[in-house]
Amino acid sequence: MNSVMLLVVLSIIVVSEYLFLKGEKLDAIFVAFWAPTILGFMNYLKYKK
Repeated sequence: MNSVMLLVVLSIIVVSEYLFLKGEKLDAIFVAFWAPTILGFMNYLKYKK
């Protein structure tokens, strides 16, 4: 599960970089905020036990 989520985070970062380089800066920033949110949610679930 963790490896799948980390792959999702990595793909989000790649998509954000693509959008930024394409010139859609606001969309890139919006998408970029998803990665730390998912990582924070993973930490929450890890330490909830």
